[in-house]
Parts: sequence; structure tokens; C-alpha cells
Amino acid sequence: MSGFGNYARRAKEIEREIFLRGLALGVDWDDPIRLRALARHALSCKPGCVDSLFRSALSEDKLTAELFALSELMLHTMRQSAQIDVNTSAGKTWKAFGRALYQEAELLAQSKG
Repeated sequence: MSGFGNYARRAKEIEREIFLRGLALGVDWDDPIRLRALARHALSCKPGCVDSLFRSALSEDKLTAELFALSELMLHTMRQSAQIDVNTSAGKTWKAFGRALYQEAELLAQSKG
């Protein structure tokens, strides 16, 4: 099960980077309302939006863009590991932000359906 170890390690590395960006942005990982708002922003931010945030002169915008990119990497890692029947998760930050992303994605899908 070498793939399991790689996914677990990758998840912890991604979570660490998500936590650090969130810390710099003042995110409270125990605040589900703030996390849902952040997740909603991440899901509504199209590639051009992320590019604009990266190019911004404001450090907060750049950190937000990095957080959004890391959240996409987090979801990709979870999907990829699920394809080989490995449940990938990390710690509290990963779970809190992942939950917010999934909840907001469900609401988005319901509003389109």
C-alpha cells in the first residue's frame, strides 16, 4: 500500500500549507460560517479570478489565490486517492475546509439543478 503512504503524506503537506495561508489571512478554522464563505468564494472564483488575485499588489489577495489553488489540489488528491479506494484525509484544518467546500458545492449544484 505504498500509494496510501504517499497520499497521506501529500495530504499532510497540503494541509500544512492551507493552514499557514489561512493563519496569515486570519481564518478561524473553528468558524463554519467564515469557512463556508471562504469556500463559496473559492468555488465561484474562475481561473481568471485566481490569476487576478495572484497578480494583485495586495498580499491578502495573493494568499487567497494560493489558498484557492491549494484547495483545488486538496480536492484533486482526495478524488485521485478515491479512485484506488484509498480514503485520504489529514487533520482538523483539512477536514474543516473540505467540509465547507463540499457543503458549498452541494448548494451550488442544487441551485443549478
